[in-house]
Amino acid sequence: MNENNLVNLNLCKEISEIIISTRNSIRSSVNSAMVIAYWNIGKIIVEDQLKGATRAQYGKSILKDLSEKLTEEFGKGFNIRNLKHMKRFYELFGNMNSVSTQLSWTHYRHLLKVEDSSARNWYMRECEKENWSTRALERQINSFYYDRLLSSKEKEPVITEAIEKTKELAPRDVLKDPYVLEFLNLKHRPSFTEQDLESGLIEQLQEFLLELGSGFSFVARQKHFDLDGEHFYIDLVFYNYILKCFILIDLKRGKLTHQDVGQMDMYVRIFEDKMRGEGDNPTIGLILCSDKNEAVAKYSILSEGKQIFTSKYKLHLPTEEQLEREILKDISLLEEGDSWEEK
Repeated sequence: MNENNLVNLNLCKEISEIIISTRNSIRSSVNSAMVIAYWNIGKIIVEDQLKGATRAQYGKSILKDLSEKLTEEFGKGFNIRNLKHMKRFYELFGNMNSVSTQLSWTHYRHLLKVEDSSARNWYMRECEKENWSTRALERQINSFYYDRLLSSKEKEPVITEAIEKTKELAPRDVLKDPYVLEFLNLKHRPSFTEQDLESGLIEQLQEFLLELGSGFSFVARQKHFDLDGEHFYIDLVFYNYILKCFILIDLKRGKLTHQDVGQMDMYVRIFEDKMRGEGDNPTIGLILCSDKNEAVAKYSILSEGKQIFTSKYKLHLPTEEQLEREILKDISLLEEGDSWEEK
């Protein structure tokens, strides 16, 4: 490549970066302007309704007439359904200061479906902080991400920023139960193996990282250790920069056993000895299994809950009723565990 071609390539690259940056800036500005505009439209509709029209009258006549006139003048985007969304947007986010203009209108369309205000605000903050796409936000809401994280936090009623500010996050503030792995499309394959599960997670690593939560980065697959001629392999190794520690994941297709717990305990001890660096917090072991054995969890080192944890995985998105049963069951087991420890 001669010098002139090199100059041309560098020049083209610089100009391309400016164009891409400008387009992204324009797109972001348009999204912000749309969000603000739709909030204001919702405000006007709510204030007009409060002047005297009943809810039923508003839905059947005024919104219909308004939709027709706005569509005639401005085109698509102002049907009755969208106008109701704008109205709902203002009702749920009545203070403009609570609205993040970093999120698009499509993000807010998904957030409007979340009835619980604590959950909705949490999703909004996480979406902004983690830069979730609209598809990612939709999946997290549909898989009850917030509720699953709550159920893993041992009876703590809410997740708040105050918790993060007043103390360091504990593993249970980050780990969830259950994990939902519907993106692997294994639910119709009852004969899948642990290797199939591992391969699927690696192939869908981006989705798996999203499901794991904040701060996870992939380190290794089938991490090998040789101890006096015996070979050991850890299924998956991650590092969490929030917890500042390595997280070892062992995949099990079936019920948790004492052998699984003992094996993970050994893996954690090996990793602590050979891999943990200066400044790292203690290594965490997480056993992902399709069915937790409650007796094993109660009478093994899992009951101590310091460095080794177990969580279920589901190969399909749970319904709200299924998740509620899971949470009530976990709370009951925790209460039983507390009373058992007191004896």
